[in-house]
Amino acid sequence: MRKADLINEISDKTGIPKVDVLVTLETMFKSVKNSLAAGENIYIRGFGSFITKKRAAKIGRNIKKNIAVEIPEHFIPAFKPAKEFMLEIKSSKNIKETAERDEDNED
Repeated sequence: MRKADLINEISDKTGIPKVDVLVTLETMFKSVKNSLAAGENIYIRGFGSFITKKRAAKIGRNIKKNIAVEIPEHFIPAFKPAKEFMLEIKSSKNIKETAERDEDNED
């Protein structure tokens, strides 16, 4: 599902105009980004948490030049789903059917 599909679905289910749904989603995304950039985590009960994870400094390699490169400590955004969210996904029959169809198409 793409963002446009999500906007259409929310608009259809709620009756809110698509333009308003788009503005709301964009504002939510911007708020999440700004909060994480400010070092604040976001906790949404029953859904999950948007958090920042610390990556330790390490030595990487530039393969083209064959030299070691120091990668400094940095933070990355992450999403940690809530327990209810995980259980709902694990018990979903639609995911299993989709995965089986995808496996059959690969052969």
